Parts: sequence; C-alpha cells; structure tokens
Amino acid sequence: MRILVTNDDGINAPGLKVLEAIAAELAGPDGEVWVVAPAFEQSGVAHKISYTHPMMIAKLGPKRYAAEGSPADCVLAGYYEVLQGAKPDLVLSGVNRGNNSAENALYSGTLGGAMEAALQGLPAIALSQYMGPQTEDMSDPFEPAIEHGVGLVRALLEKGLWDSGDYRLFYNVNFPPVPKDQVKGMKVVSQGYRKDTFFGVEPHISPSGRKFLWIKGGPQHLPTAPGTDVWANLDGWISVTPMRADLTAYDALDALRERLE
Repeated sequence: MRILVTNDDGINAPGLKVLEAIAAELAGPDGEVWVVAPAFEQSGVAHKISYTHPMMIAKLGPKRYAAEGSPADCVLAGYYEVLQGAKPDLVLSGVNRGNNSAENALYSGTLGGAMEAALQGLPAIALSQYMGPQTEDMSDPFEPAIEHGVGLVRALLEKGLWDSGDYRLFYNVNFPPVPKDQVKGMKVVSQGYRKDTFFGVEPHISPSGRKFLWIKGGPQHLPTAPGTDVWANLDGWISVTPMRADLTAYDALDALRERLE
C-alpha cells in the first residue's frame, strides 16, 4: 500500500509522528509512506491553495518533504511532484492537535488536505485528537489516536463507503479526550454545531502603539445534539463523519425554485 501523509500543524508536529507510525503499520513492510507536510503551522487555513504565489518544497529525508504551503498544497505537491502522478492508495491528514468536530471542521486545514485529496479522486481520511482536561494528565495526549488509529483506519478501509463520484466521500475522524482504555468504540455521526461558540477578535496594542487583532475561539467542550460529533467525542466515542466537498443545500432547492423560477 502506498500512503501519502500530510497535516496542518507542520512537519515537526508530534501528531504527524503519530500518523506516520499509523501509516507505516497500515502500509506494511512492503508498502510506502510518503510525507509531504507544511514547513510551518497552517492551522485554520481550511481548503486554501496557494494560487497566486509559488511555494518552495524541500526534501528532508527519504520519502519526507516540507512545502511552504497549506495542507491542500501539500497534497497537490505530493501527488503531482513528489509521486509524479503515481496514485496513493490512501491519503491521511493529521493527527491534528485539537478537535475538528462541529464548526471547527469548516476552518480546519487538516480537513482541507483530505478534501483536496478527495477532489483529486483519492481515498482520504482526516484524523484529529480532541484535547481536554484528561489529556493534559496523560504522558502523551495523543494516546487515544495511538491506541485506536490503526484499527479505525482499517475498519474504514474494509467496511467504509468509498465511491468515485464527482464529489467523492472522505472521512472526518475525531478521537475523544479520554485515556485510551476509556474509549468506548466508534460512532458514525453527523457534523454538530456548538451553540453560542463563535470565533471573534481580541485587540492588543503593540509597544509601538499599533493595534493588532488576535483571532479568539470559543469554548470547545459545549455539547452538540445527540447523534453528532462533539456529543460522541465528549462521551468517549471516536466520531466518524462522512463528508463531501459539495456545499449545496439540497433541502432548500425545491422551496427556492418555487420562489424564484
């Protein structure tokens, strides 16, 4: 098996090392694991591509590259430049430090990498580790992903739905913020919505007197509706959410046609 690995936390992120180990076990001794990850952290860039300027790519070691771009850029660089168009059997993005459940999925560079892979016709899974009070006490906060990552991906490869449509399926996986022995299993759920949790800005004045704005997130442990991702994660379950890049609101099409056509 040939696996292409990327992330949005950067080439030196501890979660990437976790994912490399997961990929190596999945690929087996005769397989290949190729890493193309951002040279610097790219959290929050979503599905950004560097369309208006070039990016530098550097080989750091055997099958290991850093690119000065987003996770989506890294997938493009990995597929077309590093692998020279040789199709990976699987693209894995992560393991992100922090959850990409609920509205976080819309901002996530981790998901952006998986989404770009899906748009390129490649099977793709984004993986993230929810952080919380319990993970702070672990020797390794990625413990749930380390323990359950290989089994989760294997289950998706063997039993998941893998189509070949125009907007093909990809998967968003979030490991819960609990010790590995408290993980209850996996649940297939929809994307949730944290009510009253929004991104905002916090102003700061620099020593030179200039105003700068920091983007500020909201609480991450507010529950979402039953059957959704945060609800599952906070209850100790690995959430698995099938996604597509098609943003059409199909539930509104008929009503809008009646009003406008």
